[in-house]
Amino acid sequence: MHKSACFEDLNQVNYLGAKGDLISMQNSHLEFSKGKEISMGSANPPILSDYMNYRQFLADFYQFKRKSSKGSLRAYNYAVFSAAANIKSPNYLKMIIEGKRNLSEDMIGKFGKALGFMKDQTDEFRLLVQFTQATDPAERNMYLKKLSEHRVAGKLKSGEIDRKTWEKVPNWVAWIIYAMVDQEGVSFDTAALKTILRGKASEDEIETALGTLINSGELRRDEVTGELKKNRSLIESPEEIPVALVRKLQSQLMYLGLESLYQDQPTDREFGTLTMSLTKAEFEEIKFKLRQMRKALHKDNSIARMKEKGERVYQLNIQLFPVTNAVEGVEKTPVIKPALDLKPETAIVEQAPVTAAPAPQAQPAPVTAQASAETASAKDRSNVSSLAATAASAADLFR
Repeated sequence: MHKSACFEDLNQVNYLGAKGDLISMQNSHLEFSKGKEISMGSANPPILSDYMNYRQFLADFYQFKRKSSKGSLRAYNYAVFSAAANIKSPNYLKMIIEGKRNLSEDMIGKFGKALGFMKDQTDEFRLLVQFTQATDPAERNMYLKKLSEHRVAGKLKSGEIDRKTWEKVPNWVAWIIYAMVDQEGVSFDTAALKTILRGKASEDEIETALGTLINSGELRRDEVTGELKKNRSLIESPEEIPVALVRKLQSQLMYLGLESLYQDQPTDREFGTLTMSLTKAEFEEIKFKLRQMRKALHKDNSIARMKEKGERVYQLNIQLFPVTNAVEGVEKTPVIKPALDLKPETAIVEQAPVTAAPAPQAQPAPVTAQASAETASAKDRSNVSSLAATAASAADLFR
């Protein structure tokens, strides 16, 4: 498995987005032209969990069955699939693959039968269909969230993801509670935390997250004051974190950003977007500049938190992702030297989509950004918050 910047997408997943940078595994990047992840060869049957577009899955399934049935007495065709699905139209599958028809709820069940799916697979297929066919961005985000959670649960059940490793990694609630230790005036009882978290987490989720942080040693109570303090990094072995978990965690945090877009006043948040055409060299340079920016923010924030606690916890998300495919046959620009005349002090912040999801309290002041950044230095790391240090270590480890 190829390692790449592990903690950089913890602050970059979108239910418009994905384990890229809290973890980005290069061999798991989406191949947008096919709507699936790069993982399988033509000789193997398509795996539903590799796909982000059900029409492409059906197309690959059909081609696989066609090739597998060569030389047999009855070659596989659209009519055979329709018969297996108990559908009268012999070309119904073809119309679905070509996007001329959508699948209804009833047809999803029939397709699951023809595809030979068990109940869990049919449920996953249903979510994939709903995600693919949804046209409203918010609705697509919702189905993407459900699809991600379903796939993670399946991998846990099958043992593909080690449950012990999974349970060691904090969920989004624990991640925010951990950062709230640096927030002024927080009372760490369940009711108070639920209010500060804007009701986005249940009392059970809060109690579980807080208990896990204390029992595992990430947080400790001061023997004299009873105040909660950070004791160690949230994640000590980031290289062991499953890709699926990071995607889920990033998605949850980014979903808070989508809600903030509708719930918070413009004065309490900062959102920006920029759509542009780039060469490969320009893209790589902008990525570098964004990482440098996160590094600077991380360092400044860490120093500020050593002097005094913050007023609110903010979530900073930076996204740079493709929305088109490259045209086949077009020569790619070699990454040899900087392609853009960007100075280190250039304000890239205004050019990248930034999502802030603040917890209500006092006056809005950005004080805690869970930004995954490169390691500042061994000296700096000993003085910064454990969460920021963990993100920095992971970014170095997976670069």
